[in-house]
Amino acid sequence: MLEQIDQIIKVIDEAVWGLPLIILILFTGFLLTTRLGLLQIRHLGKALKFMFQNEEDGHGEVTSFGALCTALSATIGTGNITGVATALAAGGPGALFWMVIAAFFGMATKYAEGLLAIKYRTIDKDGHVLGGPFYYIENGMGKNWRWLAKVFAFFGAGVGLFGIGTFTQVNSISSAVKNFFDPKSANVVFSAFGHDYTMATVVTGLILTLCVGLVVIGGIKRIAKVSEVVVPFMAVLYVALGAIIIITNITAVPAALVSIVKSAFTGSALAGGAMGTMVVAMQKGIARGIFSNESGLGSAPIAAAAARTKEPVRQGLVSMTGTFIDTIVICTMTGLSIVIAGTWMNPELEGVEITVAAFQKGLPFPPVVASFALMLCLVFFAFTTILGWNYYGERCIEYLFNRNQSVVKGYRWLYILAVFIGPYMTVAAVWNIADIFNALMAFPNLIALLALSGVVVSETKDYFARQKKAK
Repeated sequence: MLEQIDQIIKVIDEAVWGLPLIILILFTGFLLTTRLGLLQIRHLGKALKFMFQNEEDGHGEVTSFGALCTALSATIGTGNITGVATALAAGGPGALFWMVIAAFFGMATKYAEGLLAIKYRTIDKDGHVLGGPFYYIENGMGKNWRWLAKVFAFFGAGVGLFGIGTFTQVNSISSAVKNFFDPKSANVVFSAFGHDYTMATVVTGLILTLCVGLVVIGGIKRIAKVSEVVVPFMAVLYVALGAIIIITNITAVPAALVSIVKSAFTGSALAGGAMGTMVVAMQKGIARGIFSNESGLGSAPIAAAAARTKEPVRQGLVSMTGTFIDTIVICTMTGLSIVIAGTWMNPELEGVEITVAAFQKGLPFPPVVASFALMLCLVFFAFTTILGWNYYGERCIEYLFNRNQSVVKGYRWLYILAVFIGPYMTVAAVWNIADIFNALMAFPNLIALLALSGVVVSETKDYFARQKKAK
C-alpha cells in the first residue's frame, strides 16, 4: 500500500516538475536579468554592504538584516546538505551545474520579489506588516487577480505544513542524529510500516517539537532574533568546513569541475541508470536548487515585507544576497565536496548519508569529528528553516482567512504536530511531496513576477537615478 502511494507521489512530482515549470522558472530569471542589465553582477557588492546597514527611519517590524536572516533561516536548511546530495545521486554531478545556473538567474528573481514585497505591502493601524506575493498580486495586478493570490496562499500554507517547513527538515535532523548516535539501529523502540525507529529518533523528535513550539509562539520578532544569532554562526562554520575539504583536496578540484560541467550536458550513466540523462540532471538540479534558495517560489518576500525600510530597491538587493549565499556559496561547497569524494556513486547511501560520507572522507579529522560537525550544522540549519516556514505559513493563513487569529493558532498547532510526526516519514516520499507543493506554489508567483516586471524595472531605474543625482 505504502509503495503504491510512494509511486503515485513520484508520478505527480515528475509531472509538475516537468519541462514547462523548469522553462518558466529559467525564463522569468533570464527575462529579469536581461531587463535589469545583469543587476546581480553590477550591484552585488552594494547588496552585500546593505545587508549590515539598517535604515533607522524605515517602516517595518524587523531590521533588513533580521528580515534577511529570517529568509535565510528558511532557505539554508536540508536543501544545502541533503538536497544537494539527493540531486547528485539522481542526476549526477551535472545537477550541481544546473543548480548554480538557476541560482544566477534566480538572484534577479529574488531581487524582484524583495522589491515588490516592500512596494505593495500593507501596514495596519497596530504597525503589523503584511506583505508577500498575495499582496503584490492583489495590489499590483488588481483585485480581479485576487483568486491567484488565494491560490498562492493556499499552496504556501501547504508547503510550510507538508513540504519544506516540516517533514523534510525533521526527517533530515532525525536521520542525522540517529546515524551519528546509533548507526546500527541497536536501540529500536518500535516498528511500524516496515521501518524500525530507534531511541535516538524518538528523543530527537520530542526535543525538536518542544523547541519549535517554544519559539514559534513568539512570532516574527522571536524567530528573527533566534535566526540572527544561529544562521550567521552556522553558515560560517559550514563554509569553513567546506573550504577545508576543498583546500586539502585542491588537486582533485579541476577534475571535479570538469566532471560537473561535462555531466551537465551528457548526463551520467551511474545517476539513475538509463535515466541518467541531461534532462534528469537539469530537472533535479533546478528542482533542488529552487528547494534550497526558493527563488521564484514566493516565500522570501513574505519575510522581506517585514523589513524596516522605505526603499523597495534596497530591500530587493538585500533579498538577492540570500540566493547568492545559499546556493552559489553553500550548495556549491557541498556539491564539490561530494563530487571530490565520489560518494554520490554509492547506491547504499541515501540522502544525508552521502554528504556525511563525503565530509568523513574529505576532512582531515577523525570520521567521528567530521560526522558530529556536519550533524550539528544540519540540525541547526533545519531547525531555523522550520521556524522561518512557520512564519510564512501563518502569513498565508492570515491572508486566506482575513486575519482570523483563531485559524492562525490552529495552523500553528497543526504545524507543531507535523514536526512531531516528521521523523517517521520515508525519505523518498518526503522529498517528492515537498517538490510537488513547491511547484504548485511557484506558478502563481512566477505569473505575478512576469506581469509586474515593468514595475520592477521602473522602480530600479528611478532608485539608481536618485542615487546618482544625490552624489
